[in-house]
Amino acid sequence: MTRDAARRNGLTATVCFPKGNLAPEGAVIKSTAIDPSLIGEDGVYRHRGPARVFTTEEAAIAAIKSGAIGEGDVLALICGGPKGAGMQEIYQVTSALKALPHCKHVAVLTDARFSGVSTGACVGHISPEALAGGPLGKIVEGDVIELVIDRAKLTGSVDLVGDSAGSFDAAEGARRLAGRAPRADLAPHPDLPDDTRLWALLVEASGGVWGGCVYDAERIAARLAIR
Repeated sequence: MTRDAARRNGLTATVCFPKGNLAPEGAVIKSTAIDPSLIGEDGVYRHRGPARVFTTEEAAIAAIKSGAIGEGDVLALICGGPKGAGMQEIYQVTSALKALPHCKHVAVLTDARFSGVSTGACVGHISPEALAGGPLGKIVEGDVIELVIDRAKLTGSVDLVGDSAGSFDAAEGARRLAGRAPRADLAPHPDLPDDTRLWALLVEASGGVWGGCVYDAERIAARLAIR
């Protein structure tokens, strides 16, 4: 089926790639998986809510099961990228959220990846990852995060727009993130295998998660000062 034929039959693009002060090198969201009732008449999904930050999948799932994730929250699962957990697949988190009556009103941010069967507003592959100095590794509980996803134009943003002291715009959010130190609890998974750690280093040296799936051997060699 051609692109035009697909559109005539109501088929649309599945994903878009938001950026913002929390994802300066990009991210991905399966925008068609967002509950249709949350999409405005202009085809745009908007969500603004407080961050709930977790460094392990286990901690995030425990919070969901205990009822600690409220309507409107933004669940941020960090340390799940290549250097943290080998690009962890977080379907257990998105699946656990489905048990909440307000599931559709909870957004998810992660530097890990998500499953093709995941539903909801889940922004993954956020880059740089937390353990590579990404701003996602600087957010704290209660930070206000805004997601804007235009499903028609395939554009979007994910930004820090507030903290305990009040609201501000995305540009101010970028300045504040630049002035913050990384969280003290950032750490790779204790069982991360050595071969995965080496792969993660190659990914970072080659340009990061969004640097492409083909390694830049010359760039890596230059970083390692090897010829």
